[in-house]
Amino acid sequence: MIVNLVETGWEVIYHRAHALLAAQIAGQWCRENAPPRLYETLAAISHHDDLEKEWEGNELTPAGAPLDFTLNPDSSLEKLREHIEKAHYRGRWVALLTSKHICFLSQGQWGSSPEWDEFLNEQIHKQEEWRKGLGISKDDSERAYQFMRWCDRLSLILAQKQVPAAGRALEITSGIDNQRYDIRELTDGCLTVEPWPFQDDKFTVNVEASELSELKYENSEALVTALKAAPIKVIEWTFRKPTASDR
Repeated sequence: MIVNLVETGWEVIYHRAHALLAAQIAGQWCRENAPPRLYETLAAISHHDDLEKEWEGNELTPAGAPLDFTLNPDSSLEKLREHIEKAHYRGRWVALLTSKHICFLSQGQWGSSPEWDEFLNEQIHKQEEWRKGLGISKDDSERAYQFMRWCDRLSLILAQKQVPAAGRALEITSGIDNQRYDIRELTDGCLTVEPWPFQDDKFTVNVEASELSELKYENSEALVTALKAAPIKVIEWTFRKPTASDR
């Protein structure tokens, strides 16, 4: 889960909600420049964090605070394999993108153990098998994954409140066609992405967040109870295409 410290306590955004936010962003992309199999790609984006189950397991720091995902240990290989297998039920394209994302997140594990090397090599083999079976070129599959990663990154920037103040720009990624994209806040409070990659000139996306008033909890069960009873707020961001006066 994504945990932000706010004046009233903690703001918690579930990882699956963050994935849905990423899919909302993806759905706004300019159709003429969209990756192949767009709707299946949207499915992969919206479900890429299904492995995260915040109401199960330990979700507290040693100090008793809600545990942000950046502090979470890596998932077991068994769970990662299960996640990819479940993605396969939605189709080979979803499984392919999910596998590529897990390999990207786990790239630091190469050489750490024979088990990790076996898993990562296995995923590369499966990705090639799925790609050939779908009749998709290597370049197209990589571009689709970079699109998925771009949307995931922008969603995290929003959910983690990383948009800089005072109109300063922050790079999202440069993976799609080696094009750099930046996000910045405009003077009217709207956000923009430069260059503008979306279909419409203006749109709004949102995510739900749970509001916790206690800063620490005795155990994970107490945290889960608080999360289930917590008030929910909807956080919205409006994006618009910049005009000459915004530059």
